[in-house]
Amino acid sequence: MRVLFVDDEPNILSGIRRMLRSMRGEWEMEFVNSGAEAIAKFESDPCDVIVSDMRMPGMDGAQLLSLIKDKFPGAIRIALSGETEQSMIYRCVQHAHQYLAKPCEAGVLVDAVRRACMLQGLLEDRQLANRVKDMSSIPSLPEQYDRIMTELQSPHASLRNIGQIVEADVAMTAKILQLVNSSFFGLSQHVSSAAQATMLLGVDVIKTLVLTSGVFSKFDESVSAKVDLQGIWSRSTRVGSLAKKIALQETRDKQMADYAFMAGTLIDIGQVVLAANMADELADAWHSAQDSGKADWMIEREIFGQSHMEVGAYLVGLWGLPNPIIEAVAYHHTPSVYASTEFSPLTAVHVALVIVTTNGPDENVDVDSEHIEKLNLTAQMPEWEAMYLESAAESEGISDE
Repeated sequence: MRVLFVDDEPNILSGIRRMLRSMRGEWEMEFVNSGAEAIAKFESDPCDVIVSDMRMPGMDGAQLLSLIKDKFPGAIRIALSGETEQSMIYRCVQHAHQYLAKPCEAGVLVDAVRRACMLQGLLEDRQLANRVKDMSSIPSLPEQYDRIMTELQSPHASLRNIGQIVEADVAMTAKILQLVNSSFFGLSQHVSSAAQATMLLGVDVIKTLVLTSGVFSKFDESVSAKVDLQGIWSRSTRVGSLAKKIALQETRDKQMADYAFMAGTLIDIGQVVLAANMADELADAWHSAQDSGKADWMIEREIFGQSHMEVGAYLVGLWGLPNPIIEAVAYHHTPSVYASTEFSPLTAVHVALVIVTTNGPDENVDVDSEHIEKLNLTAQMPEWEAMYLESAAESEGISDE
């Protein structure tokens, strides 16, 4: 695995070289002082990961990462910078998969690069992997995109309204959670919901991100006609809500519950990515699943070579979301494959998915009995099912009123 580090300050590069000396047996590392040198390195032998400073003379980091994105879409792009100027950060958002703030601890940098390297083997279809890497945003439902644009362009834009619109769209939620949980804006607290994220970022930042940096985009109406995007979001939001309740009841661990909520909300983000890149094929896969009685993810693997689980995990990993979320997105239909021996967000999400789907209009999803029995959770299933039904009944009562 080849990793290229770019910084115009020789002392910084020397420090990174010393800090990562223990990784020499695992990575082939290159160190250069300018964007021009970085491009030359890529042209002679492309790297798998590039880690670049932002403020450099001549070609700055945002320009460099933009060129790498266009010319070498297979590379994972990480910004490592002490730059706090918002205009630079907004430019970086467009081109970097992740943003790490200087000074950066060795463990944080190693984890970011190592995870980037591990992701390279998650999607066997390199063309699809490159398409995912090229996506600085995921398209949103057209009506939700139009709503957010109207709200943000209003002289009386409301954070409450913005949060509600973002929460109603899986693509906007994914992007906002990526940004707010990275070092882009220097927020120290853990953020698990899109509404909370919008409150922390504020109207001005979100306006600039959306209207200037273009972090949101929208699906063509023709895609919405082929793929039930609204159905994807409806199920995901119910799974996230129930997964959080299950995790809290089982562990009393707020962070685990937050991870379960985020993962549940994002379980089908891979289907949104597939819809953005190959809507016709995805629609055919879903029709085949309905006709055959097979699970959608099985048919997806037959058609695409991988399912929405791998595609979704690739994206959230690429965007630097926490490992428990990646695990839950990657194995939410098949937790026993992950061989977990204790309760985790993955368990909460799988159980929630089974319960939500069994009692809803979507395709049947089988419970992974091996995983549930191994964790001695069989007896809790009826209680969790009752909790979901009670919550669903309350929601219907409120909407009827």
